[in-house]
Amino acid sequence: MTRGLYRRLAAGNIRKNGKLYLPYVLTCIFTVAMYYMVCSLSQNPGLEKMQGAQTLIYLLRLGSVIIGLFSLVFLFYTNSFLMKRRKEELGLFYVLGMEKRHLFRVLGFETLYVGSISLMAGLILGVLLDKLLYLCIVRMLGGGITLGFFLSGEVVKNTAALFCGIFFLIYLSGLWELGRSGGLELLQARHAGEREPRSKWLMALLGLLCLAGGYYLALTMENPVASLALFFPAVLLVLAGTYLLFTAGSVLLLKMLRRNRKFYYHPRHFTGISGMLYRMKRNGVGLANICMLSTVVLIMISSTSTLMLGLEGMLKSRYPQDFMFTFRETHGEQGEAWIEEIRHFCTERGCIPREEMQYKSLVFVALQEGDTFRVEQAEDILTSVNIQELFCVTLEDYNRLMGEERVLEEQEILVYSNRETFDAPVLRILDREYRVAGHLEDFFKNNQTASELASTQFLVLPDFQELERLYQGQKAVYQEAASEIRTFYGFDLEAGEKEQAVLWEALSEELRQKGFPGKMENLSAERPGFLGVYGGFFFIGIFLGVLFGVAMVLIIYYKQITEGYEDQERFVVMQRVGMSWEEVRRSIHSQVLMVFFLPLLVAGLHVAAAFPLISKLLLLFNLPDVGLHVRCTLITFLVFAGLYVGVYGLTARAYYQIVRRPADR
Repeated sequence: MTRGLYRRLAAGNIRKNGKLYLPYVLTCIFTVAMYYMVCSLSQNPGLEKMQGAQTLIYLLRLGSVIIGLFSLVFLFYTNSFLMKRRKEELGLFYVLGMEKRHLFRVLGFETLYVGSISLMAGLILGVLLDKLLYLCIVRMLGGGITLGFFLSGEVVKNTAALFCGIFFLIYLSGLWELGRSGGLELLQARHAGEREPRSKWLMALLGLLCLAGGYYLALTMENPVASLALFFPAVLLVLAGTYLLFTAGSVLLLKMLRRNRKFYYHPRHFTGISGMLYRMKRNGVGLANICMLSTVVLIMISSTSTLMLGLEGMLKSRYPQDFMFTFRETHGEQGEAWIEEIRHFCTERGCIPREEMQYKSLVFVALQEGDTFRVEQAEDILTSVNIQELFCVTLEDYNRLMGEERVLEEQEILVYSNRETFDAPVLRILDREYRVAGHLEDFFKNNQTASELASTQFLVLPDFQELERLYQGQKAVYQEAASEIRTFYGFDLEAGEKEQAVLWEALSEELRQKGFPGKMENLSAERPGFLGVYGGFFFIGIFLGVLFGVAMVLIIYYKQITEGYEDQERFVVMQRVGMSWEEVRRSIHSQVLMVFFLPLLVAGLHVAAAFPLISKLLLLFNLPDVGLHVRCTLITFLVFAGLYVGVYGLTARAYYQIVRRPADR
């Protein structure tokens, strides 16, 4: 009988507090469904039958780990809003005679009901949406529909285990909150005022320094490979700076506004600033959460959209010709024979190679110090800020490919720089000294430096003997890791993608059987793999962007609702002492605007500061189109800002209704 009482009390509490519980339950359902869908998609056997899907499967599994960790933090955070409102009711039960152990049982049944409903509804929703998302991925990767309905018992079991564990931890957290609070403290939890926070100048200064440090790393890093290593330190510095400035810096800002008598002693500002000042101790953390979630959404969606939209341009940069063959110069005496073999094979099938390109090159890395390039065995050479890639060709090949008739004397070179201009009159490398006879304005397209991971100096040498000297010099240093002189042959075909695919399959098989000593590449054959990689990043970016966006909306909603209940009585008292509802409304509007749009503005500042670093990271994916990145970032921010304003309108309306309700009675 007693146990039944606890169950009925728990069910009644959930029904009576429906406006608080419903958003929380919907949050839990949504989180369970998102986690199930990602895990299910990562194990869907249909994906394995599609080209380019291995990378996507890896990204989906990585995404499931991220969403699992996010679910733990996010559900704890949203439950904290709920517990703040529930303490008074549980305190009333305690005063009326219930013991702590009875409250623990009521709380246990409430957690059990919410967890069961969330888990069952989330799994059902996840199963229903799983097929829809699978079809979206199939269409994105250009594959056929290879699988019908898919339901993994292992994924269901793992999802249930994860969220049962999360809800159990939430229950333990509730026990801790109740256990350390007395009955009177529980009753007064909602009405307990906050002390005015102290001005923490040191914390605010530390936050400013952290933010400045993160911005400095993002704005000054030039090497894309080093940018990857410094990305997480920059993120951690910005994260720490944001939280410190929103908690300590916001208090200092509000106190400065309070000292401005003309601004502060105004009905529209007085109540807003005073109310925010006393709540900013915990309010700052909420604002920082909204700011960081907004930043993550903006960066994820803008960068992954840039990757997806820039895919074709990147492919043409990485594969400037339809068919490309590269082999070591040690096989140079057989090189012409292999090239004739390829031409003959294509001609026999009615495909005449056009726009043919053939040259010899040596590509290796060195550390630049002024006019000197050092070639040495260094473990950190790839992350050095002054790393340079040297792309060396002969004058004969350059003149033939560019249609020029330049002349070089012995130990003279021509230089072309893709990013950092080499403007010294002399270039020194491997005990050789070259006089720079001229700086080129253009260079022929090639696939070996299309990724632009490092600054590249294109060197045109007088003859093949000079190329051979550089090869032997860097080989003596790098030994087994040394680059070799390679012969490149490439051409285009006037044929459709399907015809090229058929020819490529036959040609590559023929060459493999004859022992072709090099690398073979074809644009149409490589496209599915790149589509899988870029499509996977795009899918994960949009997916996590939506997840974090929904989390941000729910945090804003809970923040507005809880603060509405806290401000309810304060605004009633103000109306009793002569403040009109219109003045109250203007005060609320001023307060909400100040708090609500500050995270959006700071998020925009974070994105602008991170833009150079993200652009460098995009170079790792062979995407140097900064203009496309700028357009995607601006469009993403404008769309996000529009949605943000819409959320503001909805949550502000709910806040007004809560605050005004007692006055209407």
